[in-house]
Amino acid sequence: MRRSRSAPGVELREDELVWRFSRSSGPGGQHGNTSDTRVSLSLDVTTTAVLTEAERERALRRLGARLVDGVVTVTAQDFRSQRRNREVARRRLAALLSEAAAPPARGRRPTRPGRAAKERRLREKRHRSALKRTRSGRDDH
Repeated sequence: MRRSRSAPGVELREDELVWRFSRSSGPGGQHGNTSDTRVSLSLDVTTTAVLTEAERERALRRLGARLVDGVVTVTAQDFRSQRRNREVARRRLAALLSEAAAPPARGRRPTRPGRAAKERRLREKRHRSALKRTRSGRDDH
């Protein structure tokens, strides 16, 4: 069971990854017409041992639209080299998974504006009002 460290927080297990290779679109000449350089990397989020139960629930909820039967897939075809595309796909999957499994951010603690902020707001409001009054051409204010 070989593990690969890809991103902080998530350590992908090689035995859980499913790799698929196909021909990449775009330029490449004779090399591009014969080489399977596009990489699709899939991971079954419902059964992976990489995530705790709480992380799995969060990931399933957040990745819902991207999942097909609980499996998330990322594709890389940035480079002409299959090896480099494999590295990119692994990093993308790890980043996607760590972001989806991360705990929610702490809620905002409600605060009230201070006295200086209130005075600054009112002063800017008076200034804006005076500016608009000069534009109207009326002198009755």
